[in-house]
Amino acid sequence: MTARPPGGGPRSLGASLLDDVLAETLDPAYAQAAEARAARGPAAGGRRRRGAVLVALTLVVAGVLAAVTYDQAAARVQGRQEIRAALVADIRTESDASDELAAELEELRAEVTRARDELLASSTTGQRALDALARAEAGAAALPVEGPGLLVTLANAGSDADDDPVGGGDEGDVRGRVRDGDLQLVVNALWAAGAEAISINGQRLGPTSAIRFAGEAVLVDFRPVTNPYEVSAIGDPETLSSGFLSSPEVASLALIEETYGLRFDFSREDDLSLPAASTPELRAAQPVPDEPAVPPTDPATGD
Repeated sequence: MTARPPGGGPRSLGASLLDDVLAETLDPAYAQAAEARAARGPAAGGRRRRGAVLVALTLVVAGVLAAVTYDQAAARVQGRQEIRAALVADIRTESDASDELAAELEELRAEVTRARDELLASSTTGQRALDALARAEAGAAALPVEGPGLLVTLANAGSDADDDPVGGGDEGDVRGRVRDGDLQLVVNALWAAGAEAISINGQRLGPTSAIRFAGEAVLVDFRPVTNPYEVSAIGDPETLSSGFLSSPEVASLALIEETYGLRFDFSREDDLSLPAASTPELRAAQPVPDEPAVPPTDPATGD
């Protein structure tokens, strides 16, 4: 099929299509879009500019809020650190004052003891009272003692390699820590083995001593002791070691050590020094009444 243009020869259909493509290089849809933009004119450009300004303002406000939030969080962290440092300083100051008062009290107590012993030793009746008082003080752990014995050490399980070395991660399994019950097992086994005196990290145990767990601290007579825990027991080392190892309490503790990784070992010591226990506060006292004198009886009559 051919087309005949006016005033010329015949042309093919393909040549006509080529002329149309060359004449109209822009797609009609693009042309319509361009005409629509031109019709909208400056108003469309203004809307685009306003949208860009709104986006920029939103980003600026978000940045300001993020900065303010960060500053507030940093201020709170710094405030907590300052409060903690102040509390630690107060605790150290009060602890130092308490230690000084305790040392002064020990000096005064020693002076009173020397004066008491001198007065009581000046008479026969006083000497008997002094001997009875010495036995009572020994039973109440009110006197420092020295001698051979057994040293038992308990310590928390070592931290795993996966733990946070800075201390900001998990605190680990609490079952890997020495608790008050573990120390009670050791102390009871040592008493049963024949220990004459026992102390935990320098805290002497007496008849009324208590071993308790409060929060994360072990308390001995309401005084904290820290890891590792050294239990010193005075007595014959051979007797103590044999009786200690054969006790069921030690078998239970060995099982706990194997299960949770606690450190548990002991050694024989030739010279241990244990301080005196805290003297209980005297709240009430009353004199012991004298026993009534029994009149002599007549052997003949029985009266």
